[in-house]
Amino acid sequence: MAILQILEYLNDGYDWIVDIDLERFFDTVNHDRLMKLISQTVSDGDVISLIRKFLVSGIQINDEYKASVIGTPQGGNLSPLLSNIMLNELDKELEHRGLRFVRYADDCIIMVKSDMAARRVMRSVTTFIEDRLGLVVNATKSKVTRPYDPEMKFLGFGFYKDYQTKQYKAKPHKKSVENFKFKLKQLTRKNWSVDTGHQVERINQVIRGWVNYFKIGSMKDALSKIDAHTRARLRMCIWQKWKTARNRRKNLIKLGMNKFNAYKYSHTSKGTVRIAYSWILTTTITNKRLTQFGLISCVDQYNKVHV
Repeated sequence: MAILQILEYLNDGYDWIVDIDLERFFDTVNHDRLMKLISQTVSDGDVISLIRKFLVSGIQINDEYKASVIGTPQGGNLSPLLSNIMLNELDKELEHRGLRFVRYADDCIIMVKSDMAARRVMRSVTTFIEDRLGLVVNATKSKVTRPYDPEMKFLGFGFYKDYQTKQYKAKPHKKSVENFKFKLKQLTRKNWSVDTGHQVERINQVIRGWVNYFKIGSMKDALSKIDAHTRARLRMCIWQKWKTARNRRKNLIKLGMNKFNAYKYSHTSKGTVRIAYSWILTTTITNKRLTQFGLISCVDQYNKVHV
């Protein structure tokens, strides 16, 4: 919903972005300011007392207790709610000014129509956050930018302009794609000694989760390449698990290769990676066989859920 709202603003002409980065947000929340905001809505003293105890409960680092005089405990059940209570004041201020913005937790971007307006908003909003909310804006990471800047990233998405439709569209940011590739690489290590069925199940979980998250983005070409690479690496794992020339020969014959070639290539001196990309495995452990074994395709999953 946040990404769709951004696209709506961008395509309405608000394509200068004020990207505000809050420095170590959960570590810098001022307890007194937060409790003052909570007490404006919550009248039950016991609830307020419990929240205060949660904030000052402290943390334990290497068996050593450390008091928490500022910030909310990261990972705590209440922390996301308390952060939204604090940043709700920022939402109200931006709405009062009539600004187009999108905030998700402590990630916030504001969209305006010109460079001059963006820089003016950056100055005034930074002052509000630091003076009124007592938070720290990271001056190094906060910036005025454009949607098509390669470094522009929000919730894992990047943006680009489709010059055929003259509309801005979303896509997974290059860093998100690289992280996805790395996860699949970890799950297709040739020295990972697990059953292939379990390996395929873990790969499928990662593919479903990632594609479902980024389903509103344009990414079919990238997914096609990732599919091809993942299949090749899975073939590499299977070849490695066959281990001996005897097992390889037996399995190649079972998969349809004639006995002469099966004997010849089961004794090959080629490395595992070269074999995985060669016709030896692409014509035996075919894409169809991998699908029958349970491996899902990134592209097929994308086609199923894309909106």
